[in-house]
Amino acid sequence: MPLIGPPSMTAPAPTAEPPVTAGTSATAGSAVTHATATHVTARKIAYAKRARRWQLVLDDGEVRDVPEALVKAPADAANAGDPVPFQLSGDGRHFFYYRRSDGRFVERTLDSAERVVDSSLTVGGLNEQWTTVSADGAYVVIETSGPGIWMVDLRTGKELRPTDEADGYLVGFSPDQQRLLLASYARDQVTVYDRRLRTWTRLKTRVTPHALAGDYVTAVVLVYRKGRYRELQLLDLRTGRTTAPVTVRLPHGRYVKDVDFDGAGHLIVRSDTPAEITYYQVSAVTGEAKRLRTIGRPRKDRVLPGDNGR
Repeated sequence: MPLIGPPSMTAPAPTAEPPVTAGTSATAGSAVTHATATHVTARKIAYAKRARRWQLVLDDGEVRDVPEALVKAPADAANAGDPVPFQLSGDGRHFFYYRRSDGRFVERTLDSAERVVDSSLTVGGLNEQWTTVSADGAYVVIETSGPGIWMVDLRTGKELRPTDEADGYLVGFSPDQQRLLLASYARDQVTVYDRRLRTWTRLKTRVTPHALAGDYVTAVVLVYRKGRYRELQLLDLRTGRTTAPVTVRLPHGRYVKDVDFDGAGHLIVRSDTPAEITYYQVSAVTGEAKRLRTIGRPRKDRVLPGDNGR
């Protein structure tokens, strides 16, 4: 199974939680615009957690309620009672949720009011539509079971659609958020699009990529063996050639959960255990892994920055 969506490579370490305090928030019925929000606070969101209501835990330990966000699908929905996704951008500044007042998918920052992402995104379509947020929170990619895919530029409010037929799934954004990589099982191909969803590069291949590098022509592939990811190789999207698989030299008992390129072109691997999440910088040549940081593993009812909405 491929890993879908960009991994959380910028998640700050959660801190101990103080008593819950009420946070400032826009009312569900407030006016919504597509003006670009100004970040007043330097604080970021460490993670979100689901309880009787969604809550944000900031990197300084403050906890803010998000009472406007649906936790479960309402009784009159086809998917009544199902858990409702909550998403955080990779930079920890933007959060996305389906709001109680009308079931629409909205975006906010800690200092801004709500704005509707796309009027077609409603809580009733959770089993047929999926969203992926760019790391900077500026773009939302919508995939449907149709199949179909399009993108919303939150800076302008414009809806963008591919210039050709796109029936694949989103692998992820390049580190600078300027390109998107899509893969299609049905067509055995991968395609790189720019942020207007115009075709940049296309390759016929049966290899499944997992992340796109900053040069827009290199992808990383995780090798699946015996139910685990432990090896990786690089794929040239111009030629279709791959490097020889390299074993990622993680500590004993650890395996690769997710992978991405950082802005400097380094491969960053995420490895999870029941107790913690650890990020490593990995050499694609030797497989040597250098530990970058470890954070306590949030429970399954919590969301880290960069987690997707599936």
